Amino acid sequence: MEMVLTLVGNARQPLTQAHVAAVRDATGADAPLRDLGPDAGEFVVEVRPADASDLEQRAVDALSGAEIDLALTNNANRRKRLLIADMDSTIITVECIDELADFAGVRDAVSGITERAMRGEIDFEGALLERVGLMQGLQESVLQQAFEQRVRLTDGARTLTRTMKAGGAHAALVSGGFTFFTERVARLAGFDEHHANTLMFRDGLLTGDVGRPILGRQAKLDQLNRITAELGIGNQDALAVGDGANDLAMIQASGLGVAFHAKPMTAAAAGARVLHGDLTVLLYYQGIPFSEWAT
Repeated sequence: MEMVLTLVGNARQPLTQAHVAAVRDATGADAPLRDLGPDAGEFVVEVRPADASDLEQRAVDALSGAEIDLALTNNANRRKRLLIADMDSTIITVECIDELADFAGVRDAVSGITERAMRGEIDFEGALLERVGLMQGLQESVLQQAFEQRVRLTDGARTLTRTMKAGGAHAALVSGGFTFFTERVARLAGFDEHHANTLMFRDGLLTGDVGRPILGRQAKLDQLNRITAELGIGNQDALAVGDGANDLAMIQASGLGVAFHAKPMTAAAAGARVLHGDLTVLLYYQGIPFSEWAT
């Protein structure tokens, strides 16, 4: 089976010829290196599907802890026609619910629950309701304040969406967070659609509840299946990216599923990982060279 091994460095850890040579020696690859741009390249390897995980691990081991991102992907159908992405700690740098909790004075309690939910240690839906309940009485006006003061796009977010859309892809933001934020982040980052949970307010104060149904792990997978069906494509044509346990179903069901600076369980179960770089690494994983990026 023909696969592609992609290596991506970064400002802290440039990709060197020594890194490439070490990976070649470890994997037995002899195909020429394709230059993708600054600190990125790839080469074709022949490997049986049953041996792919072992080959990838040998490549990782050969890097000896260097902060180089690496992915082993199928050489067919590399450029995806759908980008479906988580928002919190993926497209943006923060967890919005934790930032709201900070304004409500309950950050420690809420962030602890968030961490456990993202690690898959507790049920996401129950954890969401518990956290929102702790913020009952929060003023609705705080949401805009939190957005303006705390929410920042992750490096590479706009380049990722713009480049994929320039190539004809559709971009969807799906979040276990809240529509107030996904609406604004989708507009900032260039997504075509967004889906999330709705906070409930009465007289300008948070009731401590969210609208139903709650968008969690299964709902993200359902959105993936719905969008691919509407676009007339298959799940193999999708790139899904996220960091938490509630992203795993859509990550594992997609042609290219990427765990982005993810929690251990998500990173271990995903087909590909970004551990060191920004979101533009996802373009390199699709074989899209720097010269074609819509920056």
